[in-house]
Amino acid sequence: MTVSLQEEVVVDSNALREEVKNKYREVALDPHGKFHFHTGRDLARRLGYDQEFVKSLPDEAVESFAGVANPFALRDLSKGECVVDIGSGAGFDSFVAAGQVGPSGKVIGVDMTAEMLAKSRSTAAKLGLANVEFREGLAEDLPVEDGWADVVISNGVINLCADKKAVLSEIFRVLRPGGRLQFADI
Repeated sequence: MTVSLQEEVVVDSNALREEVKNKYREVALDPHGKFHFHTGRDLARRLGYDQEFVKSLPDEAVESFAGVANPFALRDLSKGECVVDIGSGAGFDSFVAAGQVGPSGKVIGVDMTAEMLAKSRSTAAKLGLANVEFREGLAEDLPVEDGWADVVISNGVINLCADKKAVLSEIFRVLRPGGRLQFADI
């Protein structure tokens, strides 16, 4: 099939979303399985995460981590900030964010995969993190109030969404004036 520059290639958003859900369901249920991407503690080490912090986390907080880079390398978060983590998965980046913003801050992780949400919620409870909440939702329709966030983070998720314009619109909707986006993607 030849596509001219004037033709628009349309991606079936629902089919893409189901493929992504299926893959990350596998990562949640079998984090040591074979994937076309790296996962876990070794990935966190290679991406430059603070190793002392990573070592302090239980296996279930790290084993399903599948990011592409370290959004915290751009800038540390500040105590008391409100953070939205788009595509939070099993919660790894949300837990890093919670450590940086401290108990006076708040982190809302948003994910569409039930198995990842179950894992992140269970781990947050095990860690006693009262400042972290995980909500079911889509990057294109964030379940977060307008202007709530000081910072939006995301790690390897925007590239998995068919409608990037909708994702960016949602990011800017939930950010406070002067808020920032710290994301890693391919």
